[in-house]
Amino acid sequence: MYVEVENPSNIETTKRLERQDSLFGDAEKVSNITGHGSKENWTQVLHLAFLSIGIIYGDVGTSPLYVYSSTFPDGIKNKDDLLGVLSLILYTLILIPMIKYVFIVLYADDNGDGGTFALYSLISRYAKIRLIPNQQVEDSMVSNYSIESPSLPLRRAQWLKDKLESSKAAKIGLFTITILGTSMVMGDGTLTPAISVLSAVSGIREKVPSLTETQVVWISVPILFMLFSVQRFGTDKVGYSFAPIISVWFVLIAGIGMYNIMVYEIGILRAFNPMHILYYFRRNGKEAWVSLGGAILCVTGTEGMYADLGHFNIRAIQISFTAVLFPSVALCYIGQAAYLRTFPENVADTFYRSIPAPLFWPTFIIAIFSSIIASQAMLSGAFSILSKALSLGCFPRVRVIHTSKHHEGQVYIPEVNFLMGLASIIITITFRTTTEIGNAYGICVVTVFSITTHLMTVVMLLVWKKNIIFILLFYVVFSSIEWIYLSSILSKFIQGGYLPFCFALVLMALMVTWHYVHVMKYWYELDHIVPIDDVTILLEKHNVRRIPGVGLLYSELVQGIPPVFLQLVQKIPSVHSVFLFMSIKHLPIPHVVPAERFLFRQVGPREHRMFRCVARYGYSDTVEDSGEFARFLADRLKIFIEDESVFAADKPENEDTEGQTRPRQSARSVVHSEEVIEPQMSSHVGNISTCSLQTIEEEKQLIDVEMERGVVYLMGSANVIAGPKSSAVKKVVVNYVYAFLRRNLTEGHKVLAIPNDQLLKVGITYEI
Repeated sequence: MYVEVENPSNIETTKRLERQDSLFGDAEKVSNITGHGSKENWTQVLHLAFLSIGIIYGDVGTSPLYVYSSTFPDGIKNKDDLLGVLSLILYTLILIPMIKYVFIVLYADDNGDGGTFALYSLISRYAKIRLIPNQQVEDSMVSNYSIESPSLPLRRAQWLKDKLESSKAAKIGLFTITILGTSMVMGDGTLTPAISVLSAVSGIREKVPSLTETQVVWISVPILFMLFSVQRFGTDKVGYSFAPIISVWFVLIAGIGMYNIMVYEIGILRAFNPMHILYYFRRNGKEAWVSLGGAILCVTGTEGMYADLGHFNIRAIQISFTAVLFPSVALCYIGQAAYLRTFPENVADTFYRSIPAPLFWPTFIIAIFSSIIASQAMLSGAFSILSKALSLGCFPRVRVIHTSKHHEGQVYIPEVNFLMGLASIIITITFRTTTEIGNAYGICVVTVFSITTHLMTVVMLLVWKKNIIFILLFYVVFSSIEWIYLSSILSKFIQGGYLPFCFALVLMALMVTWHYVHVMKYWYELDHIVPIDDVTILLEKHNVRRIPGVGLLYSELVQGIPPVFLQLVQKIPSVHSVFLFMSIKHLPIPHVVPAERFLFRQVGPREHRMFRCVARYGYSDTVEDSGEFARFLADRLKIFIEDESVFAADKPENEDTEGQTRPRQSARSVVHSEEVIEPQMSSHVGNISTCSLQTIEEEKQLIDVEMERGVVYLMGSANVIAGPKSSAVKKVVVNYVYAFLRRNLTEGHKVLAIPNDQLLKVGITYEI
């Protein structure tokens, strides 16, 4: 059933968050929790380390397929240049993936999750930077945020906090670079399959030279199709399948590298002297600077390692990187350089030409599989980052599927997977070679590196409160390296470098549009809420009758009564016997323990049986299906009713300065042992009369009866339009772009898995 009602008339109400009836602050008070990988034993760590080999290292592990050909597109003019480029590759691997990410950035996890949005949400817990306010005065008591007030020697953290909170430009700037980083990760996830598969398949031309470029492309397309098709099975199953293959790959490339070093030139190990980098730039000048765009491809997929942190944990990634990935890849690059010192004319196809003849076909087959695996890191990372963006209101509603019961960070997004797969195939068919794709690829990689460096600097200042010398060293060293690489890659903007910028602009426009209207809609509803004190008058004025069952009216507001309720009782003057104003709030933390899921408050007199309820989730939590949700809600509501009666026996302790009962969590909703709670409750039970206990039991039985009669989910379906005095740009964005996204993406009741026969939509129009 769909009831269309009109825009609410002028409603007198308090317009901001400092309301007595607000649960906004209390909605963020949950217990301290740790990351999902923090308590795993060594067996689990080694298990995850093995899986991580198959998921997050395929990209950086297959980069030897194309790095030298991309660095020397016009051939090798001086054999000593190989020493400089090899030294550049080795120290880039050591500085960026190993030192920066594995031993620094991974520790900036948001309770176990990584990626640009994890950094953003981590910062948002320490400063009010979100465009929809996520902190109130009460937040100073929130235990799970683990916020410490800066001490006198660390006043710069407080200074930075004040600057971020008082500057709208800073808030918008942080949000913008966060979604830019997300867009670039998405672009990376689209380009990785194209360049990896195309590079691997092109190797067959060594044995079958009659194959044309077009035929190589059409061989690559079905492989790409297969890659994106298997994503629905989840990281766990894909990892089990891929880890043995990529492990064989690392053994092969390490062995081939050692063979080439011993056979061709062991003196290539001189490249560990970084002075060869200076000699290389001195000899080649601008050409050496341009070649950096090819050398940076040796660290592609590094950001995926951080984004996939929610799939694994820090220790697992550190073990697999230092013990498996780095030694294997380094040996491969060193061996290729030794081979090229003897055969510099083969630089265009270094990898396959340097393979000993008996190993060619086994290596070729493993290379095909490894190139497929190479795409897995960025795809898994893209899914993880977008699931966080979705829960923080920064991405349109899409269906997020959790693919593992054991590792909650492992997710799959069907719509995004389809669009990325389609884009990757189109890019492969259009560009046909790895040269231009590589130019686009490098821009994605380095842009994300730079964004992570800047966000990490804010984390170090605001959250970690590190020594200023360490922070300056981190920022200066890594931002300098990344800007040098970025300046080189941007010189190839016309030769394919424009692609990620176009991709990022489209995705950013989509995210900004959705978030802008989301924020404007939120504030509109906040400015038109119905005061809770007016509920009794409202029910009497419209002669509202109570009907059997339980009604849940969903709203994003966690304070006041949403304006859609006023229109509902005006048009259909009936309310369910038990009625709850439901709000689902996503906190900027990964998880909220189930025991702390719900917060309740009585709305109006007790005989009305109307409640305000906030259901709180972290951005990595999944919302239960409707049946499980309703049962859990009913159980917690009964506990709340019982505890309200218990605490009412001790009025002086639970009244604030204005005599209003404070909104509180159920005594049994906090994470404590029963031994602690029960004695506290028993001290109050003696103050409750037998009659009151009987009334409590009757109310609890009534909830059970009404639940059996049925639960109806009422959802406001807001038609958001730009006001008549809005600019032409705003009208296009709100009336057309946002409306298109809203019509064609997953609806709210589908995200919440609400059955259609239990759903009642209430239409309302908002002018913003």
